[in-house]
Amino acid sequence: MKLLLKRIAKKSNYTIGKLYIDGKYLCDTLEDPDRGLTSDMSLEKIKEIKVWGETAIPTGTYKISMDVVSPTFKNRIWAKPYDGKVPRLLNVPGFEGVLIHVGNEPIDTNGCILVGKNTIVGALEYSIRSYDSLMRKLLRGKKEGITITIE
Repeated sequence: MKLLLKRIAKKSNYTIGKLYIDGKYLCDTLEDPDRGLTSDMSLEKIKEIKVWGETAIPTGTYKISMDVVSPTFKNRIWAKPYDGKVPRLLNVPGFEGVLIHVGNEPIDTNGCILVGKNTIVGALEYSIRSYDSLMRKLLRGKKEGITITIE
């Protein structure tokens, strides 16, 4: 299963994107500001540019694990149906614990990818609904392996 996140609005304090699964649009995304990081940059360069908790992850392709229970989110009502498991991006240079999860505003991102509908400038609505739709699809595709490409 292949996810594609196309960043379409790069603003000073947030980034809006469109998330596709196997070529079909699923929902919008909200991330921290895109500071131009790429996965082929040196770790030193990434660390030089990155602002902790306020930087979108580098563009590139990453594997997603569906077996991570988030200590932060495991008891949230939206994570309980999935036993607290949250999609986690693996081997993101200069970043640890990058998740795809529920949230509405840039302050909710902390380096992660939020899902929902971008009906408000710089924010998302319907995040839980979008997350449920995403999780149902990802759990079906788990056996074949899941990747996300961010561009």
